[in-house]
Amino acid sequence: MARIVVIGSGMGAMAAAARLAVAGHRVVVYERGRAHGGGVGRFARDGFRFDTGPGLLHLPAVYRDLFVKTGKQTLEQSVELSQVDPASRHLFTDGTDVRLPNASRAGVFQALDGAFGAGAGERWSDLVNRAREVWDATRRPLLEEPLRADWRVLGRDPYPAAPVRRGRLGGLFGRGGADGPPTLAGVARRELKDPRAVALLESHALAHGLDPRSAPAAATVLPYIEQTFGAWYVRGGMRALADALHERCRQRKVEFHFDAEVTGIVEKDGRAAGVELADGTVAEADAVVSGIDPALLPPLLGGQAPWREGDVRPEPGAGGGTPGRLTVLLALRGTRPADTAHRTVVHAPDREAELAAVFGDGHGLREPCPHPTVTVLRPDDPTVRPDEEHEAVTLTAVVAPHGPVDWTDGTAAEQDAQRLITAAEAAIPGLRDRMLWHEVRTPADTEAETGARGGAVPGPVLAGADGAFLRPANVTRLPGLYLAGGWAHPGGGLAHAGMSGALVAGLIVEGEDWRGSQ
Repeated sequence: MARIVVIGSGMGAMAAAARLAVAGHRVVVYERGRAHGGGVGRFARDGFRFDTGPGLLHLPAVYRDLFVKTGKQTLEQSVELSQVDPASRHLFTDGTDVRLPNASRAGVFQALDGAFGAGAGERWSDLVNRAREVWDATRRPLLEEPLRADWRVLGRDPYPAAPVRRGRLGGLFGRGGADGPPTLAGVARRELKDPRAVALLESHALAHGLDPRSAPAAATVLPYIEQTFGAWYVRGGMRALADALHERCRQRKVEFHFDAEVTGIVEKDGRAAGVELADGTVAEADAVVSGIDPALLPPLLGGQAPWREGDVRPEPGAGGGTPGRLTVLLALRGTRPADTAHRTVVHAPDREAELAAVFGDGHGLREPCPHPTVTVLRPDDPTVRPDEEHEAVTLTAVVAPHGPVDWTDGTAAEQDAQRLITAAEAAIPGLRDRMLWHEVRTPADTEAETGARGGAVPGPVLAGADGAFLRPANVTRLPGLYLAGGWAHPGGGLAHAGMSGALVAGLIVEGEDWRGSQ
């Protein structure tokens, strides 16, 4: 039995902890904050409860496998999980209103034809079929296996689109060419035609903090995943999933210490041998799992970076330059209408202005976006509201991180929050008349609570773009030190974080030659 120290208690870290404990190891978790869950937080007031992190789960099989492998109770026995139907409602400035059914290719085809006109459903379906090829080509190396040493092969975009041109300078659209590597925005314009369909596709990237102008064509896999495997909600919110995973860890005798900041990683005989805490104590270990942003590790390693020669490394400014979330929590009087969609996306009237505000205008300048894309979450869940005469609603928009924008400026943050509320009125008629109170949460709040630089929210890894959308490997230059969580392979999101925990546990239990479950 080895002693394993885990830094942080986010979802990836706890997933690793639970699996390692089942394998017979003694696992101790040190968390700088007061609670588990990392970015999967909760805000409660006056009988209302809100998720402050992700609101929906995709690829639930990741957590089904985790709960099956770590105890007697399955995921469905640990939390109440249900599919959201429709998966999403989309509102456009021209008045178009389309509801996309959950995990139904035929239903989406019909809905888009009905909303955008004949042919729109077929064009979308053709794109999703090509995205399935991306999924088939990258599922194992990007989700189920540790990052391979020859990771540069993943820099080639697997999206199989039609040729751009033929001749001396010709090349496949999906392989780049004279115009450079393919992007999601390029695919959208070329293959979907209708600007509303373009906005629909690009919104999947934007929701993950990705700029569709630079995201590779392989990002088409994001709507494929949602459309194929569905969107799922946990009764009580996603925080209930974090609570269930924490309880599973406790059942497996994982030991948690909160308000326990790790200030150093101890090295002995060329290996990670434990951690030093802020109070000066040292916790010895046979292996250390870090669940925090790897770019924050050099101060804990005597100024040395954790990655090996030739490994994927974060770009300068990565993490801290990644967008965050502006969230507005709304306590509303009045009953939630029976036909209300769980998730509504109110699209921005000017996507280019929005992208410039979030990602910069090419010169590093960011200006507030007067009309951002806003996601409105209205769960039909009696446990998140005081009674049937009230409703708990969450508004989110992707925004520039703390740093380029001063999100500690309460006046400016409130002005931006009012923009979200104005946009949400398209989805909730009479919204302002129903408001009891609202709470604003900015990237600065995320940074303060989770330690994420700039309050950034990591996105999932993607093939293409010469590997620019990959994350550092789960193994490091220091034997015995492993990386888990959204800033390591295979990236951010609940499912990807859960997979990072599985990969780290496999590497520790089976050895660093392990290539994943067959």
